[in-house]
Amino acid sequence: MVSALLPHRVAVIGASGYGGLQTVRLIQSHSQLRVTFLGGHGSVGSHWRELAPFLETGPDLRVARPDPDAIAAAADLVVLSLPNGRASTLAPALLERGLRVVDLSADYRFAQLEDWRQVYGSHGAVERADAGLCAEAVYGLPEFNRPAITTARLVACPGCFPTASLLALLPLLKEGLVLPEGIVIDAKTGTSGGGREARQHLLLAEAGEAVVPYGVEGHRHTREMEIQAATLARSRPLRLQFTPHLLPMVRGLLATVYGQLSASDCSAAQLASHFRDTYRDHPCVDVLPVGVYPSTKWVRQTNRALLSVAANPHTGQVIVMAALDNLLKGQAGQAVQCLNIMLGLPDPMGLPLDPFYP
Repeated sequence: MVSALLPHRVAVIGASGYGGLQTVRLIQSHSQLRVTFLGGHGSVGSHWRELAPFLETGPDLRVARPDPDAIAAAADLVVLSLPNGRASTLAPALLERGLRVVDLSADYRFAQLEDWRQVYGSHGAVERADAGLCAEAVYGLPEFNRPAITTARLVACPGCFPTASLLALLPLLKEGLVLPEGIVIDAKTGTSGGGREARQHLLLAEAGEAVVPYGVEGHRHTREMEIQAATLARSRPLRLQFTPHLLPMVRGLLATVYGQLSASDCSAAQLASHFRDTYRDHPCVDVLPVGVYPSTKWVRQTNRALLSVAANPHTGQVIVMAALDNLLKGQAGQAVQCLNIMLGLPDPMGLPLDPFYP
């Protein structure tokens, strides 16, 4: 049920990064949400107009230090758009004060804290003692975890790579249409996925006119996808080969998933029909006709994911392609979609679904 006290007050912590900027922009155009607190670290004291002078509207707020008491006095919901390891230093105090939290980092994507430590422990993170919250957190993939998101105190949104890959893979796993062995995910993304901080490999002179694979052996999203694929599909454990690539574009992501069909006579038309049935009631995901393959340009600046399914009778493989905007459906848009669900609002409320094309 939607609360009568509207608009709902939202704090955005990490407001000066790409994820934070996108989140504020979306919330400010949302009829049922308002940004009432901006939090950050390096940008403390900056007014929103200084952070985003290119936007016509925005909150009349300055970035403040993310003090839990100040946040609780100003907001009821919090979106954390912080580097991995930093959200876990703030989320427990926010939850203690009765706030509901959506986290865009990887801090709560693993139900077992030890899994997080194994994947992210070498990335300069602080020592953590919040195993209980890891177990409580709900994985924020709306199309497969909606009931749990509805009542959650803490939602851990998946990143752009897991979102695209799981949307492509889960319909196959849930129905046993693909063997869990030998699944390969080949993904490409734009440079904004690396965040706003200056990094040498994201400079135009480095990334321009080049396609570069990275994280080929054990990218940190691999373990997350393996665990969540088995959990959400209720399948036996699987091992994935995930290879991301950096493309010389700002935003957009395309993931191509390859797997061995469990029944070699399953046609692309049958598979596409199954995907359409899976996503029939999910307005942020569309399945293209057989033979039409998604372009990142078709989802640019939207909260849509476009999927296409193909089958190769020669190899007995299924190929699923998924395109999305890494900063919206893969990040800030998914956070707002989860806020909508938590508040009993329609999934796509306040979210753009039509692309700015070309």
